[in-house]
Amino acid sequence: MTGLIRIGRPLGRLARGVAFAGCLAALPLAVPAPRLMAQTQVDRVVQGKVVDKSDAAVKGATVFLKDGHTLAVKSYIAADDGSYHFGQLAQNTDYELWAESDGKKSAVKNISSFDTRNQFNINLKIEK
Repeated sequence: MTGLIRIGRPLGRLARGVAFAGCLAALPLAVPAPRLMAQTQVDRVVQGKVVDKSDAAVKGATVFLKDGHTLAVKSYIAADDGSYHFGQLAQNTDYELWAESDGKKSAVKNISSFDTRNQFNINLKIEK
């Protein structure tokens, strides 16, 4: 009877089972609960400039960001200096990014969920 304290007379079969079950009942209190992905997720940011073939800023270009999971598309009107900014993007989602102005379109840039960076600086070139 290893592990059981014997006081007076030996424990019977039923008493040993109750003592064992009591040990099992106390076990969850002694073992820490597993952590459920305790890492905090930081939102991602995508920013940059829209430029033409001579690298001049394209004022008022529309920049599109397509969520690869929901297929939702966000848009941003580039500032006077051609800059744009998208924030609060999920880390576990792929995105497509492109710009359009006067019927012309830039190449589509991809942001992968496997890329661990939280900040992306991507310039989009529209051939005018």
